[in-house]
Amino acid sequence: MARPGSTVMIPINGLGYPPQNLARVVVWEWLNEHGRWRPYSAAVCHHIENVLKTDSRGTVVLGQVDPQLAPYIIDLQSMHQFRQDTGTMRPVQRNFYEPSSAPGKGVVWEWENDSSSWTPYDMEICVTIQNAYEKQHPWLDLTSLGFCYLIDFNSMAQTNRQSQRKRRLRRRMDLAYPLTMGSIPKSQSWPVGASSGQPCSCQQCILVNNTRAASNAILASQRRKVYAGATGATGTLTMVRQSKTFAGTSLWSPPSSGTGTDGSAKPEQVQSPPPGATFPRLPALPALSAVNNISGQNNLNRPGTQRTAMGSARGAIPPGVPALPVKNLTGSGPVHPALAGMTGILMCAAGLPVCLTRAPKPILHPPPINKSDMRPVPGVNGIRRKTKKKHLKKGKNPEDVVRRYTEKVKVVPDEDCTICMERLVTSSGYEGVLSHRGIKPELVGKLGKCGHMYHLLCLVAMYNNGNKDGSLQCPTCKAIYGEKTGTQPPGKMEYHVIPHCLPGYPESKTIRIVYDIPAGIQTNEHPNPGKKFSARGFPRHCYLPDNEKGQKVLKLLIIAWDRRLIFTIGTSNTTGESDTVVWNEIHHKTEFGSNLTGHGYPDPNYLDNVLTELSTQGVGEEALKD
Repeated sequence: MARPGSTVMIPINGLGYPPQNLARVVVWEWLNEHGRWRPYSAAVCHHIENVLKTDSRGTVVLGQVDPQLAPYIIDLQSMHQFRQDTGTMRPVQRNFYEPSSAPGKGVVWEWENDSSSWTPYDMEICVTIQNAYEKQHPWLDLTSLGFCYLIDFNSMAQTNRQSQRKRRLRRRMDLAYPLTMGSIPKSQSWPVGASSGQPCSCQQCILVNNTRAASNAILASQRRKVYAGATGATGTLTMVRQSKTFAGTSLWSPPSSGTGTDGSAKPEQVQSPPPGATFPRLPALPALSAVNNISGQNNLNRPGTQRTAMGSARGAIPPGVPALPVKNLTGSGPVHPALAGMTGILMCAAGLPVCLTRAPKPILHPPPINKSDMRPVPGVNGIRRKTKKKHLKKGKNPEDVVRRYTEKVKVVPDEDCTICMERLVTSSGYEGVLSHRGIKPELVGKLGKCGHMYHLLCLVAMYNNGNKDGSLQCPTCKAIYGEKTGTQPPGKMEYHVIPHCLPGYPESKTIRIVYDIPAGIQTNEHPNPGKKFSARGFPRHCYLPDNEKGQKVLKLLIIAWDRRLIFTIGTSNTTGESDTVVWNEIHHKTEFGSNLTGHGYPDPNYLDNVLTELSTQGVGEEALKD
C-alpha cells in the first residue's frame, strides 16, 4: 500500500489528469536513461505551464528560465524534450500531486553525490520522504519503492542496505510547483489528452494509437525488467507507472479500470485494444535496451547527454523502421543532429516509429602495441625530450633587447603608436610610468624585418610585460625577433613509430607523440605565482603520419617543446577550469582512428596548417638549419 500523499496520479479516469473541480500540483518530468522520471525544477515547470496556456501544441525554450538548460526545448505536440546541439530526444510527461504534498509546499529533498553537490530525489520519493518527515517518523525504508536505502531523519543520512555506504541528505525550501484546476485542454489529446469511448477510425488516429500502444508496451517491459532485478528473487511484480507521454490504449479504457474494489489505485498496465478494433500492419518498434543494473538513485539533476536509442546496435533495428544516424556537429555524420531530432519530433507526432541510432564513439588510441614493435623515428635523434625550469638568458636587459632589433627613425610620421595609442610625433604614453636610461619618451624605433614603428619606451614596456626571454614580437604583424620561448611547465615528450596506419595515410606507419606534464606550483612567469596548477588528461597521445612531411613536423614540434611553446598555464576552453595546463595555439591530432571530434584523421590540410602555426610561434624551417 502506498503511503498517504505519495500517490501521484488520480485514478478516476485512468488518464492522469484531475477532474474539473479538483486542484492539483503540476510537475513536469523527463525520462532518463535508467528509466526514471526526473522532475524539472519548480521555476521550469511554471514556465512550461505558462507556455501551455497560450499554445498547447507549441515549443518551450527551457533556457529562457534556466541558463543551464539553454540547449533544451520541449515539443508539446510530441511530448519530447529535444537537445538542439546533439539531437538527443527524451520523453516528458505532465504529472499531478496533492497540493499538500512536497511539491505543493516547495519542499525539495536532496542527497549528496560523489562530487559533493546535491541531487534531488525523484518526485515520488521526495513526496514519500516528506510525508514520513511530517509524521515525525525516525526513519524511512525505501525498499517498497524499489530502492535498498534507509533514510535516518535523526542523522539526516541515507544508508545503502547492501554496501552500508552513507550519504548526507538535506531538506530545503524552494518555489512551490504550479497549481492547476480541471482537465487538460482537448487540444492536448495527443499524447496526454482525453478521449471518450472508442477511438477515431480515421487512418491517422489508428496509426497514432497503434504507435502509442507499442510504445507503452516497450516502456512497461523495460521497467518490469529493471524493477524485477531490484526486488530480488521473490518473483513479486513491482508497480509500473505507465508513461503519460504515450497514453496508449488506456485512452479508451473504461473509467473503472483505474481503481480497485476498495477504492485504491491498481498498478497501471498496458491494456489491449477493444474487441473488433483493426489496425494496419506497421513495422514493429525495436525494444529499448534493458537497464540491467541500477544502483539506487542516479546522479542526474538535469537532462543528460546520452542519446535516445531504440536498439543496442544498428543490427537490432528491424526492417522498415527509419533510422536517423545522429553524429557530431563537424559534418562527418550524414544527418545533422538538430535536423535528425526535429525530423524525429515530426514523425513521432504523426505516429510514425522513429529510431535514433547511437552516435559512434571516437577511436582515440591504436590497438595495443608491444614495446618491441616501437621504432625510433627516422632522421630524429633519440626518443625522449625533457624540460626543466625556465632557462633565463642572462645579460639581456630590456633596453639592449629593444636596441638590438630596432633602428631609430629620424623623420617620424604622423601616425599612431599601436601600443600606447598616442601619436608617434608626441611622447610615449608610458612617459612618467617607465624611466629607462638612454631611452627618451619621444624616441621612435622601426623594427628591422617588418618595418613597423613604435615608441622605443613602449617597446620596453611591452617586453617587460612578456616572458623576458630576449625576443620581441611585433604587436601588429606578429613577426618574431630572436628566439621566442614560452612558459610551459616541466615535463617530458616521447616519440616513436608504431606499426599502424592513420586514416588517409594507408601507405605510412604512424608517429606517436606522448606528452606528460605533472601538476605543480606556478612560478613568477605564470598567471598566479605560488598557486597550484592542475594537469588534466596527461599523458596526452598525439599522432602524425610517418612520411617526409610528418617527420618534418615532428622535428619542429621537438624544437617548440624545447622552447616551451607547446603548452602553457591558463583557462581551459573545454571545461572552463582556470590554473590548468592547456594547449598553446599549436594544434595536435589526439584522435587515432577517426575524426569525430575534429582532432583526428583524415585531414589533408592538417600538416600544412600546423607548419603555419609553428612558423607563427617562430619555429620555421630556418630553425631546422640551426
